[in-house]
Amino acid sequence: MIETKTNYTIADKKFAKEIAKHLLDIGAVVLRPNDPFAWSSGWNSPIYCDNRLTLRFPEIRKKISKAFIEIIEQNFRDVDVITGTATAGIPHAAWIAGSLDKPLAYVRAKAKAYGLGNQIEGGVDKGQSTVVIEDLISTGGSAVSVIEALQFIGADVKGVLSIFTYGFDAANKKFESAGIPVFSLTDYNTLIEVAFEEKFIKQSDLELLNSWRENPAEWPN
Repeated sequence: MIETKTNYTIADKKFAKEIAKHLLDIGAVVLRPNDPFAWSSGWNSPIYCDNRLTLRFPEIRKKISKAFIEIIEQNFRDVDVITGTATAGIPHAAWIAGSLDKPLAYVRAKAKAYGLGNQIEGGVDKGQSTVVIEDLISTGGSAVSVIEALQFIGADVKGVLSIFTYGFDAANKKFESAGIPVFSLTDYNTLIEVAFEEKFIKQSDLELLNSWRENPAEWPN
């Protein structure tokens, strides 16, 4: 079942709910609509997401890798290189590259200030195609900077795959402008749906959580 959002695709709605529940169960996602977190961007947020916690749970990370591999085989079968974002996308990219017998690369947020000054490690050659593996998409800035670094050296970026996306309009517009398709295993709307079904949140929390998604920069005012 394919469900297409503004500029990203959830490949399997049933699996999206399954992964959302796993993230909630292991504490990779914490919801506090009445006691918000402060993001480095200055936003107040009712949600905190740390998908690196999936690394502690082999069965969950295997499910994530399998789902990513299925997306690649269905949409990017002939891709040359699997690229992870530093640092959280690297382990998932490594497992995928190993399973598909593909070369692995990863991209730093910025070039090293020492040695050879590399920003792209492992290597993607000019003209080679790649997909970018990201753990989380919020504003889309970090993923787009990775895309730009790869395109600068002449790589052909076919798409971005993430475990979770907030689905912000700002991110959707960035990827749309870059002409890069995005596939996510689950998203904010699915997460909130599952959180309510599984009693992680109450009915009274839904309005706050939905209003944040509509205007995160100004929330909760």
